[in-house]
Amino acid sequence: MAHALEPLSQMPVIKFKGQDFKTLRDRCLHRGLLFEDETFPAEISSIGPLLLQGKHLSSLQWERPKDLLMGKAEPHFILEGVSRFDIQQGDAGDCWFLAALGSLTQNPQHLQKILMNQSFSHQYAGIFCFWFWQCGQWVEVVVDDRLPVLNGKYLFVHPLNNQEFWPCLLEKAYAKFHGSYQHLHYGYLPDALVDLTGGVVTSIDLHSSPSDLVTMVKTAAKAGSLMTCATPAGPTGEARRMESGLVSQHAYTVTGAEQIQYRRSWEDVLRLWNPWGRDEWRGRWSDGSPEWQETQDPRKSQLYENKDDGEFWMSCRDFQDNFSCLYICNQFPVSLDLGHMPHERWSQMMFKNHMTPGNTTEGLQRDTQYLFSVPESVEGNNVIVSFNIRPQNVKAEDGKFPLNFQVYKVDPQVWLTTALTGLLTPLLLSVGQVLRTDTHGPRALTMPPHSHFLLPLSKSVLQDQESGQGNEGPVEGGEEESREAGKTLSSTL
Repeated sequence: MAHALEPLSQMPVIKFKGQDFKTLRDRCLHRGLLFEDETFPAEISSIGPLLLQGKHLSSLQWERPKDLLMGKAEPHFILEGVSRFDIQQGDAGDCWFLAALGSLTQNPQHLQKILMNQSFSHQYAGIFCFWFWQCGQWVEVVVDDRLPVLNGKYLFVHPLNNQEFWPCLLEKAYAKFHGSYQHLHYGYLPDALVDLTGGVVTSIDLHSSPSDLVTMVKTAAKAGSLMTCATPAGPTGEARRMESGLVSQHAYTVTGAEQIQYRRSWEDVLRLWNPWGRDEWRGRWSDGSPEWQETQDPRKSQLYENKDDGEFWMSCRDFQDNFSCLYICNQFPVSLDLGHMPHERWSQMMFKNHMTPGNTTEGLQRDTQYLFSVPESVEGNNVIVSFNIRPQNVKAEDGKFPLNFQVYKVDPQVWLTTALTGLLTPLLLSVGQVLRTDTHGPRALTMPPHSHFLLPLSKSVLQDQESGQGNEGPVEGGEEESREAGKTLSSTL
């Protein structure tokens, strides 16, 4: 197992598929050619076999922005700044990515790292470059600007202005990063937030969320956090429009939080944005609602605009009733205790390991063991565990790679003398307690001062435990990032 202890920010940028943007661009400029990406070709394989069928397959074309505009206008990478309203979701079910991207547009620092300084004029060679975070490092992904077009319209994310192409090209790069557009058809909000920032995501269960939710959201926004949320699945398990105006099993961006004067009192409200660019909430504090007509709040003209753009306000209570989870992404390292954010220093360690599908319980425990200590003076959320698994194009749901982890309170001398002997679970269960996490995203823990042992577990190992072949201690609900299954496991503490 290779241990990398250098600060993550100082690690080199990885060239995805070995492609270097500057080298490829300069070669094309020297030869007077436009770049064509052989690693993500203008073919159905880059779309995926399930997104297009029948007659649509024969009608699919790939066109560069200049050809798509047919000389009637000039394409721009960015036109009059970047905004979430530039984005309108297309035929791929990638609301989870676009909601995270919509939040990213509110943070120029993060956004500039992703988009960089690119254009269709200066040194244009039909090639663009974007950065995504993977396994503790930034990855440079190169794409050509041939875009999939059906009946004269771009197939996937639609820019609000047909001359602006940063959303289309960024989505194409993310599709390449995952293997195809089809691989974006469903996903997890924490994954997209981490991919776009290298940050750490904490989730808040809205059915048991704190009473000061609006204060928490305002504090997070002030700190530059990215925020998204999700509605629960409907009866059919598929996304559908509901009578409330919301969409079931759908991702939204949280864009604001306020207390508004209403009927001699104050009401907590949140502002959300739908990546579809339309279809808004129809209840209290929605566009055109009686609440906006009646409020005498002097900020009304600044906060409220009756416009069908996918953005809307709703009361905090309605938000908690209609949404299942709120995700807050902070730049790592930063405390996830939103009441005590700016003044703490964090230590970080990254471990890289290679794992084999079908590895036995004994092999998994022997090969992936992490010991860490929490000092006496650290309170609140004091440990962040993040697992990143690659490659991108194999979903982790096959259960062959770690999807969960357990944390044991343990005597370090016991661990040191037994770490290389194989099975540790029986011993650890007798000397410590176990915590388990089974959802998605990096996990923030509040751990007592002591030495602790962390053990990643696959689904098959957990099923063995739950069927009586292993014992399980007290369980704490939480998150883990079950991104993509593959050969490299990177864990960050």
